[in-house]
Amino acid sequence: MSDQVVMHPQLNPPNFERSLSDSDSEGENGVQNSNGAPVAPVDDGEDGPQTVRVARPVPPIEYGPQPPLVSTKELMNLAFRPAALNTRVACRICRYRDGLDKIYPQYQLLIEHIRTGEVQHVMTARKKRKSQTSYYTISGVVHDSHEPAERLVELGKVRSNFLGTTFVIYSHGRNPMKKDIDASKSELPIREEMGAVLYDPNILGFKGPRKMTILMHTLTRDGKRPEFRPASESETLLSKYREGGSRDLLVLHNKSPQWNEETQSFVLNFSGRVTQASVKNFQIVHDNDLDYIVMQFGRVGPDHFTMDYKYPICLFQAFAIALTSFDAKLACE
Repeated sequence: MSDQVVMHPQLNPPNFERSLSDSDSEGENGVQNSNGAPVAPVDDGEDGPQTVRVARPVPPIEYGPQPPLVSTKELMNLAFRPAALNTRVACRICRYRDGLDKIYPQYQLLIEHIRTGEVQHVMTARKKRKSQTSYYTISGVVHDSHEPAERLVELGKVRSNFLGTTFVIYSHGRNPMKKDIDASKSELPIREEMGAVLYDPNILGFKGPRKMTILMHTLTRDGKRPEFRPASESETLLSKYREGGSRDLLVLHNKSPQWNEETQSFVLNFSGRVTQASVKNFQIVHDNDLDYIVMQFGRVGPDHFTMDYKYPICLFQAFAIALTSFDAKLACE
């Protein structure tokens, strides 16, 4: 077999490679074939960073619950650090909408260990009241050793346009394009733009699966997420994408499900992680590698969902993308 390689699109094309000798696929049991796996470049002296390849383990490494987070620094590291290469982070999302939370639910994100069933509560999201558009605030959970109760640290938010077809993901910070700044936010740094999610409008009204486009910035050469704090509308992800300036952007889409004649429905292979049909279910991939599932999300109960993600996205981004799926989208369905 030829020793030729091509650039792996999810992993910042200038810096990562994968082998053409094998296919990268997931079967019903979720086991992946062994193939060339991309890894971060290493510094090799004066010649600069060099790209290396190693065999991908079968199956991928599972990231499970860790000791409780006891500081804001630990929380930020977990929330905003991209998933490690060759690692899948399995999570559960629980929705609470009883009583006053019926219209404005609360969502708890728990990291899960698939084999043991152990879970760890790490984030909470709330749908904001009295907002003209869909607006979710996301907080992280910290367990201070000297405090009996858990402490919530504001991490960011997700906000949609009026139709609910476009969502933008921000870190906690001040809006540089807002003239009237809240006094409590005046000392905060300019917010980071962490991503955007676009749902294609269903103009013809045909029933079918949603179509999603996810926009993010590519990572640095050493696999880190660069800070991106646009100070004007022209610098935002949406503006760059719509003007055709997507060279430095990572553009992902949801994987198109296949029609099943037997069940008369659209289906995707979630390898047992999703058990109930829902328009909310999705898998995120890059167009050049449909077998590498960057993220998947789906229903397992009336108010319980699973969410798994891999490199190059982080926990905060994955949770925010999942939250965009909960809203009814009259223009898309």
